Amino acid sequence: MSAEQGEKAADESDPLGSATPAPPGGFRDRIRSKPGLRHVYRGGVFVVGLLFIAGGFALAVLPGPLTIPPVLLGLYIWSTEFAWAKRFFDAFAEKARDAWDHAKKHPVSSTLITVGGLAAAGAAFWAVRHYELVAKGRDAVGL
Repeated sequence: MSAEQGEKAADESDPLGSATPAPPGGFRDRIRSKPGLRHVYRGGVFVVGLLFIAGGFALAVLPGPLTIPPVLLGLYIWSTEFAWAKRFFDAFAEKARDAWDHAKKHPVSSTLITVGGLAAAGAAFWAVRHYELVAKGRDAVGL
């Protein structure tokens, strides 16, 4: 059995899915050549990516605008090792390029929408603070 067939057979039995291609002689290629280390490395990549994604979702319930970047960073980390995540990340990257191309073609409407969204977010933050909505919500729930 050749090395390529052995790697393909290992990928088919891998619960995390097939691996993305690694340059020959590179760091990931050397790690993948050692069976025990290969699984530890892939598990570590999965856990680190999962931590970023979970952190992004945790930020979604906290005040602040930084919810999407950690999720995308976690997906990027996964995409360096897992083929399924690379396909998913590539779809997001394509949508981002399309959005950027649209913004360049329509700068006035894109600017107005962005400024309007930021103004609405600012007004929402002001209203929450000014009317003490968080404290009122806690009192209503009984916390």
